[in-house]
Amino acid sequence: QVQLVESGGGLVQPGGSLRLSCAASGNIISITTMGWYRQAPGEQRELVATITSDSSTNYADSVKGRFTISRDNAKKVSYLQMNNLKPEDTAVYYCNADLVLERLLRLGEYRYWGQGTQVTVSP
Repeated sequence: QVQLVESGGGLVQPGGSLRLSCAASGNIISITTMGWYRQAPGEQRELVATITSDSSTNYADSVKGRFTISRDNAKKVSYLQMNNLKPEDTAVYYCNADLVLERLLRLGEYRYWGQGTQVTVSP
């Protein structure tokens, strides 16, 4: 069964740091783009950061200089290092990945999402 599992969320004070992890498992041929999104209560899900298979990165303006996305291709894991956290970073964080899978004897690319992990930034 192919799945993405996030870990690393929690409660942190303003100015603190957290590192989120997203591990892909299952019969995966390869992984192209991996990303992190977040959704605050009453808000739409928004992009936080993405990283391609050749490690090109893209960040939302609100997190540039504070968050760093990285990946370990051998372990099929992406990471989101979050520093200098602010109360407005409070949200459920979701990872996603574009996975190359074999289905019905054909290779195709499919987007999977993790279940989400809560990040709360509060004094």
